[in-house]
Amino acid sequence: MTEGNHSTVTEFILAGLTEQPELQLPLFLLFLGIYVVTVVGNLGMITLIRLSSPLRTPMYYFLSSLSLIDFCQSSVITPKMLVNFVTEKNIISHPECMTQLYLVIAFGIAECHMLAAMAYDRYVVIRNPLLYNVIMSYLICFWLTVGVYILGVIGSTIQTGFMLRLLFCKTNVINHYFCDLFPLLELSCSSTYVNELLVLILSAFNILIPALTIFASYIFIISSILQICSTKCRSKAFSTCSSHISAVAIFFGSAAFMYQQPSSVNSMDQGKVSSLFYTIIVPTLNPLIYSLRNKDVKIALKKILDRRTCS
Repeated sequence: MTEGNHSTVTEFILAGLTEQPELQLPLFLLFLGIYVVTVVGNLGMITLIRLSSPLRTPMYYFLSSLSLIDFCQSSVITPKMLVNFVTEKNIISHPECMTQLYLVIAFGIAECHMLAAMAYDRYVVIRNPLLYNVIMSYLICFWLTVGVYILGVIGSTIQTGFMLRLLFCKTNVINHYFCDLFPLLELSCSSTYVNELLVLILSAFNILIPALTIFASYIFIISSILQICSTKCRSKAFSTCSSHISAVAIFFGSAAFMYQQPSSVNSMDQGKVSSLFYTIIVPTLNPLIYSLRNKDVKIALKKILDRRTCS
């Protein structure tokens, strides 16, 4: 569909990461490998937590939920992205595009609030270790997780609902590797003022508030750690939080860069790079960060492998 054709768009073409033919195969192999690592890492983490009784604690309950979110987020985006590297035109219908947008937003919001819930869990274990099992009971963890998913569904329903009201009658080429908010708004011939305002409001609620919650939690955590006399205990307390801090920094940094700036100054090419971090890289890194920097996970994995070897 050419510029100026005002018939309604029924399907879109995803432009992908690059149009350079010589990069298509290397990028396909690269992201296929990343996706395999993401699937194996996150499903492996969920399975390990389910099979290992020492890991059945609130921290790992949230971690298994985070792994599920990361697996779903990557699976919504990456397979369609891989198609772009091996086909001349990566076509996606309007309903498929809106469905992908809905799921991407839902899982993205859920991850923001899940990371905040995990920060609260770390705050409780360091500030109130004796009351930890009482405060972070199974019921509390369950309802916190349910709340995370509810916030994801509500935010995604609002954003996608207002997106469905727009009329797309410009070019049907989306300058992205998946159906994202700003690239879709660029194609609309309807007024996008309300949509852009919603992006800023909802992203502020779903990115800034969880980020501030995490920041506040770690201020209290650090102040508590500094009051610990033993250097060994301080080191152990810091190591307990270091994995979570690493995951938070990468995810919120890239998400804030993408959604907390006006679309008028938002470069779509820069947006692609930023989106790569929170949609592709973070779901791959999270299980690696939490396994490589966590002694409990290493011990649990070793025990299961030893058990399999003996049997």
